[in-house]
Amino acid sequence: MKKLAVIFLLSGLLSVTAQQAGSHFQQEIYQARDKVLPALVHIQPIISVYTSGEKQHTTVTGSGVIFSPKGYVLTNHHVVENAEKVWCTLSNKERITARVVGSDPETDIAVIQLNLEELKADSLPYARLGNSDSLQVGQLVLALGSPLGLSRSVSMGVVSSIDRYFPGSGSKISPYNLWIQTDAAINPGNSGGPLINLNGEVIGINARGVFLAENLGFAIPINLAREIATKIIQKKNVKRAWVGLEFQEIHDFKEYLGKPDFRGVLVAEVFPRSPAQAAGIQPGDVLLKLNNHPLHAEYEENLPAIRKLFADLPIGKPATLTLWRNGKILRKKITPIEEPFHTSTEFEATAWGMVVNNLNWDVYQAERLPDFNGVYVVGVKTGEPADRADISTNDVIRSVDGRPIHNLDDFKQVYQTVKDKPLVLLEVMNRGIIYYKVIKLSETPN
Repeated sequence: MKKLAVIFLLSGLLSVTAQQAGSHFQQEIYQARDKVLPALVHIQPIISVYTSGEKQHTTVTGSGVIFSPKGYVLTNHHVVENAEKVWCTLSNKERITARVVGSDPETDIAVIQLNLEELKADSLPYARLGNSDSLQVGQLVLALGSPLGLSRSVSMGVVSSIDRYFPGSGSKISPYNLWIQTDAAINPGNSGGPLINLNGEVIGINARGVFLAENLGFAIPINLAREIATKIIQKKNVKRAWVGLEFQEIHDFKEYLGKPDFRGVLVAEVFPRSPAQAAGIQPGDVLLKLNNHPLHAEYEENLPAIRKLFADLPIGKPATLTLWRNGKILRKKITPIEEPFHTSTEFEATAWGMVVNNLNWDVYQAERLPDFNGVYVVGVKTGEPADRADISTNDVIRSVDGRPIHNLDDFKQVYQTVKDKPLVLLEVMNRGIIYYKVIKLSETPN
């Protein structure tokens, strides 16, 4: 009987202990939530889109987190891309406007700033940014945001991976970073919202989920987001160096060589007219050092860090590359230039009935361009002068009335001076072939 009593007593103690532990864990969740939820922002940008060469407007939805008493908000580039006006709903349901300070499509990070003069509250809550390098697989996290437009939502899960890599080419999905993978539910509208730990620190910016997958979401590490946000606030844009190299992991190559201890990163591609080509770098070279920094990419997950090392080089300052080529060690001087192509807002040439934008890597490669100059046609409006001149989508405009067009800013300046002329001559390139086309503001009489 005494043994039975002891068993009942122990059982009761375990039950109480479990309840206390569960209650303590619940309090941790509440405390973490309460530290960040007041800084959560529901974002509704009004964005411009172009269909068949004509400008239209639509409203999208996303999330963000206030991280500064000055009203700076972290979110995703894809949330505010091409935004003409941004509305933000704060945690107290106050609705104010914000301006886009800047964004970086390569990392999908953007910073907006709340118009504090519209703020009715006496103070502005903001969240603390943590350290994503301290994350561990299996760690509990909360995802905050506005999934499917349902504002101020919280979901819980664990960190499934801290080094998820998305391969890609050309306009890569994540050229400079690995991703935090979590099973905390991330749906459309969660984009830009914070992923937080149980200390109430932001350790990631939610960016995307996988359609039809069971709680498979991805966040940008906060250490990278903070670095990009700092550059955006200080310089308004993010400039990166470019040398014109594409890299590949070395795992299979060193097995082919029979060198199990071989270290480096394989050169998969050298872009034409690039600093790397000028320096004599060749596909198949193995890069061993950048200046005095050893390089090694055993697996593809190591490639983003390599790309970032090159992107962070000082523009215009020579660097030394140590490489292996057919058993010989060589050293090459390479001078990075600024990355040639920048994402920008599309421009509507209303008088001509077409929309143009800066070149990107996809257009550069597809159109077989001899250099990085020109703008490409995004859309043409039926029946307008550009359409009558037989200008089509993806044509690259190289000059206007003999004046070279290097980028979108050049095009805008020249367009303003010639848009009212009855006849304008465009030099256009398509698939490597040059054509001359004449814009006529009025149709030629029969």
